[in-house]
Amino acid sequence: MAETYQWPGHKKVAVALSIDFDGESPFLWKNRNTNWSSIGEYEHRKFGPRQGVHRIIDLLAEHNIKASFYIPGYTARKYPQIIKKIHNNGHEIGLHGDMHELVDELNRDELERTIVEPKKVIEDLIGEQVVGYRSPSWELTADTIELLQKHDIQYDSSLMGYDHPYSIEGLPEIPVQWLLDDVVFYRYVGGGKVHNSPKNPQEVIEIWKEEFLGLKRYNGLFLLTMHPWVTGRASRIIGLENLIQYFKNDKDIWFATCKEIAEYHQENYQGKFDEKVDIIHR
Repeated sequence: MAETYQWPGHKKVAVALSIDFDGESPFLWKNRNTNWSSIGEYEHRKFGPRQGVHRIIDLLAEHNIKASFYIPGYTARKYPQIIKKIHNNGHEIGLHGDMHELVDELNRDELERTIVEPKKVIEDLIGEQVVGYRSPSWELTADTIELLQKHDIQYDSSLMGYDHPYSIEGLPEIPVQWLLDDVVFYRYVGGGKVHNSPKNPQEVIEIWKEEFLGLKRYNGLFLLTMHPWVTGRASRIIGLENLIQYFKNDKDIWFATCKEIAEYHQENYQGKFDEKVDIIHR
């Protein structure tokens, strides 16, 4: 039988809320080599820094919950006051590329710059070390892991090899999963690019509750990933508030940031659940 992960204080499940504050950077990266003229999706994404992120920050403050925000260097440079607001509210801030680049499309030098330069920008803004990383689009390479360790990043949150913390090449991994990502259910940009309409927030919250109950059964990690331009919409904020209220009634939950979970894993599970990069070359 597989070993069961044990959480602090005999809790049965860990809950972490994470926000990928991308803003318009993924759109700009995707269209970097085109002469784009349509501003529909660009404006759609700007809803995040204009309104969405503030609604999320305010909701978390109301319920005294600390979250983990992952922010590209572009977003930090363009919206420094929002970065400071996130930090001043006690939230963790981690790296998320520079222009939300896909790491497997970069050479090693380019990849290193997307770690080093945003790290300096954010640390200069908040006055403390950044220790976490989440890869844009949740893709990772062996070079990325090596470079994160070279530049003193203490954990990653991009992979899905377990549904509780583990390590990959010695780097603590706080695993994500697509079922707990808001864009899977809510993203709709029009223009014929996506044919399925966005789901009703009530339905999405029920799906997330079901996954939570399953993870609780197996002593797993419920790590929710949200994007301000997506979850920041009015009815979705109400749905998120309902989910938070549901969690607050459960005494078996350990609420934590990803940094706190990584520190716990490193202190209590060093050498366990430690995986290697196993690449099959064809």
